[in-house]
Amino acid sequence: MDNEAANFEICSCNVIHEDVVNRVRKNMIDDDEATDLAEFFKVFGDETRIKILNALFSSEMCVCDIAALLDMNQSAISHQLRKLKQARLVKSRRDGKVVYYSLNDEHIEQVFHQGLSHVRE
Repeated sequence: MDNEAANFEICSCNVIHEDVVNRVRKNMIDDDEATDLAEFFKVFGDETRIKILNALFSSEMCVCDIAALLDMNQSAISHQLRKLKQARLVKSRRDGKVVYYSLNDEHIEQVFHQGLSHVRE
């Protein structure tokens, strides 16, 4: 048994505090929202997507520029941008032959920086 498991405490009684359970139940999100939120956070679970989002905080960029910045091929960047776009974290706009990507809204940067602040604690 590792040290963390040895320090984990559990109740030694079987009493359910119904008032607490009922109060908390009223504030719980529904199953669909829980699924959507889990999917949202899952998108943040990839280092390349994190780097792309971080780059887009500074400027909108095309796939070529992001690929050069991250020293990756355009196909890999396009694949990750597709996932970010499907999750509604980034949006695109076409200017002639060039497609530029940017953050969908300011909430993405707030979530990112909250996570980064936690990691840096």
